[in-house]
Amino acid sequence: MLENLNFVLEHGEFISIVGPSGCGKSTILNLISGLLKACSGEVKLNGRTLNGISNKVGYMLQHDHLFEWRTIWQNIMLGLQVQKKVDAESKDYAKTLLERYNLAEFKDYYPRQLSGGMRQRVALIRTLVLKPDLLLLDEPFSALDYQNRLKLSDDVFNMIEREKKTAILVTHDIAESISLSDRVLVLSGRPSRVTKQVNTNLRSLGTPLKRRKAPAFQMWFNEIWQSMQNQ
Repeated sequence: MLENLNFVLEHGEFISIVGPSGCGKSTILNLISGLLKACSGEVKLNGRTLNGISNKVGYMLQHDHLFEWRTIWQNIMLGLQVQKKVDAESKDYAKTLLERYNLAEFKDYYPRQLSGGMRQRVALIRTLVLKPDLLLLDEPFSALDYQNRLKLSDDVFNMIEREKKTAILVTHDIAESISLSDRVLVLSGRPSRVTKQVNTNLRSLGTPLKRRKAPAFQMWFNEIWQSMQNQ
């Protein structure tokens, strides 16, 4: 359950949402995506109220949900096919994304032939190819081991940064939230509300791995950790 939840994203901003298990982090993404309908309040994108599922919002889940019987190319094109947007321009953009993120040579492979990190990159490309204005990320790295999680977080950050996307990440990992986002929202337990906002201001340092080495990183980590412990 959420209570008096209110926050605003600027165009191109990347924010993270952290909080205790069961507080409603994923529920927030489901409300924004239109998969759930709020009992009260509203969600606005570019000044317009969202009613139901919108093709302006892309959603990347915890698991890649690739269809094992479809090739990587067929998986990437699936959303475009559903929205009846397959044309020469969308195909060219899909090819560009595959080449840009080092997956072009695997386009005729099947998901089972790819590593977990590569599968998640395919899942993100499948979302990006639809050109959403807002990207929702629901713990997209949680199924990976620590080393691949760090590598993929760098890859995903670079992809989002290069494609100039506005993004919201839900995560249990405080370090991940700080290293990836411009701002961290800390939620309370149920009924959930925003108890703290931390502006990390680390974007100028570059990639998430570089941000983790910043002198301010530990300060922000301690501040968010303490806020969560005090709830």
